[in-house]
Amino acid sequence: MAGLKGRTLFVTGGSRGIGLAIAVRAARDGANVAIAAKTDAPHPTLPGTIHTAAREIEAAGGRALPIACDLRDDEALQRAVAVTVARFGGIDVLVNNASAISLTGTEATPMKRYDLMMDVNVRGTYAATQACLPHLKASARAGREPHVLTLAPPPTLDPRWYRDHVAYTIAKMGMSLCVLGHAEEFRADGIGVNALWPRTVIMTAAVAMLPGVSDDAGRLRRPEIVADAAHAILVRDPTRCTGRYFIDEEALREAGVTDFSRYAVEPGRTDLMPDLFLD
Repeated sequence: MAGLKGRTLFVTGGSRGIGLAIAVRAARDGANVAIAAKTDAPHPTLPGTIHTAAREIEAAGGRALPIACDLRDDEALQRAVAVTVARFGGIDVLVNNASAISLTGTEATPMKRYDLMMDVNVRGTYAATQACLPHLKASARAGREPHVLTLAPPPTLDPRWYRDHVAYTIAKMGMSLCVLGHAEEFRADGIGVNALWPRTVIMTAAVAMLPGVSDDAGRLRRPEIVADAAHAILVRDPTRCTGRYFIDEEALREAGVTDFSRYAVEPGRTDLMPDLFLD
């Protein structure tokens, strides 16, 4: 299937950052995009709402549906999926983008923050996949090449990635293991299930708030590299492309892209900051 024109994406946490970039890239093909995120009104410190995201999607050429949805609320998630299907006639792609982060050690991680990361990252990925599954199966039967794409790293048991922020690492590994299991569970249904993770740290509003990041902003890349990599995965045949843990550069190389310089916050920088969980 060429491009994403006419296909419907359900994107969690897509009001800003990487999720929004993926949505806008799909919109350039003429896709329908449901943005399911919490930010319905302006956030005091973070830019963007589901409504500003919808305007960007429509400006890029897509059809947008902003939905205020907390992934921790099962009924709200089911309503969000139902509203998307009612508007666009189905769901062809689920992007599990929503994620909470706290790069803190055990003593500095309140249980409320631990629960948030587990609920949004692991449970949210599982719940969104479960809620969209009947429609993804219907998409496969209709030959619309459905995918689930989760923003998660390759699974690792390297202790260095657990030592300094064990709660966050467990939460991200939970997302990664959802990919492992669901890829096999849904293989016979014709649903592609893959993970995508950036080679370098990506400049987003949330990342910019992390200690020390703003001082090194020139060593980061823009979200568009992940969006282009996601697009390259989502246009592939899901029966042949499933169960993989893509790094953004790898997905783009397989699509014929070899020059990544334009994605840097400061074009030409070579001392880019590697992301977590990668050797």
